[in-house]
Amino acid sequence: MKISVIGCGYLGAVHAATLASMGHEVVGVDTDADKVAHLARGFAPFFEPGLEELLAEGRATGRLRFTTEMDLVAACEVHFLCVGTPQSKTSEIADLTYVEAATRSLAVRAKAGSVVVGKSTVPVGTVQRVRGWLAGSGAALAWNPEFLRQGTAVKDSLVPDRLVYGVDDGDAAAPLVLRALDEVYAPLLHAGVPRIVCNFATAELIKSAANAYLATKLSYINAMAELCDAAGADVTQLSAAMGLDPRIGQRYLAAGLGFGGGCLPKDIRSFRAQARGLSVDSVDMWMGLVDRINVDQRARVVSITAELCGGSVAGRRVTVLGAAFKPDTDDIRDSPALDVALRLAQAGAHVVVTDPKAINNAWMRYPQLKFDPSANSACSGAELVLLLTEWAEYRALSPEELGGIVARPVIIDARNVLDSKAWGASGWTVRGLGTASGAAVPVS
Repeated sequence: MKISVIGCGYLGAVHAATLASMGHEVVGVDTDADKVAHLARGFAPFFEPGLEELLAEGRATGRLRFTTEMDLVAACEVHFLCVGTPQSKTSEIADLTYVEAATRSLAVRAKAGSVVVGKSTVPVGTVQRVRGWLAGSGAALAWNPEFLRQGTAVKDSLVPDRLVYGVDDGDAAAPLVLRALDEVYAPLLHAGVPRIVCNFATAELIKSAANAYLATKLSYINAMAELCDAAGADVTQLSAAMGLDPRIGQRYLAAGLGFGGGCLPKDIRSFRAQARGLSVDSVDMWMGLVDRINVDQRARVVSITAELCGGSVAGRRVTVLGAAFKPDTDDIRDSPALDVALRLAQAGAHVVVTDPKAINNAWMRYPQLKFDPSANSACSGAELVLLLTEWAEYRALSPEELGGIVARPVIIDARNVLDSKAWGASGWTVRGLGTASGAAVPVS
């Protein structure tokens, strides 16, 4: 099929490359000329494992191209809206400015009988507004929410858990929409990927509802970590035992610094605002608590850092391992690691931050912090090390080697991923979150 992807950020670039790998002829459109130039040369403007290989494949076959020219979408049969929906600067609800601009621009170019498919995460009720912006175009409308995870987005696109089609059963164009989507995703459907057809409101809510549930699991286990610290229990053992219950499961049940990024925090706040607007107070209050527990984890780590420094971090040399909000991405949006680093710097600590992929992004956003691309160099002379993003290379650090570099062998494992016994045997004081390990050490 001939397909356009409007918006070539994180979602759009991955989706366009994936569709081309399925054999479709895809044109990706974005207003950012630099981003388009990178993608057109086969280079991703952000770090995502496996994406550049897909881009290179699409470029080599001629099935994938990128442009700033919106007129090139006119011949396409299906148009995917993949533009960003950031949190509004004046409220918790998602900002639909980019969705509106892209839809209005598409409306005057899409041919009659084509299908416009929304993939962006939007508040419930948005589809009705999109319909108005498309009025007169002759294009049909569907909503097909995305479920990508940064760091595994290519796999999530090629082998998704499910496909969701939001359609209007009462619309005469509904059969056309279903046929078009089935043709787009034919390789996935043939592979047995579940297909769920629902109404527009359900499709709009699914992504936010899923993220709200995942955020709830993360905040719940972090609340349990605080309880374990108070009781002298170990949250890693507690979560392992809980996770063996098939009704609960182990995924997203790892205590630590909490979640960040451009999706989960934004989506649960938008979800909360939607619930408030619909007078569903229980969801509003619930999401507020989930958000507060998550943000409080950052303050807890700052407090533990001060405790391990004898009550104050002022003048102390502190190294932060990690700047990205999670491993295998260079995304620093709402990064818990950088939030903690900034709070420590504001409290007077001499903070050095290192990260395998996110250094440039972090330096441009936080020039007041000091950055070093080398973990060993960053840790040289450190009085305290904080592991805040669980990159594989940090999990594999040698406690003996690192112990010969730092000024004091004290580490906060805010992701609970280190072998605390092995590190302790090498002379380190290790403090996890909810692991009942590590007491304050004397300040020399």
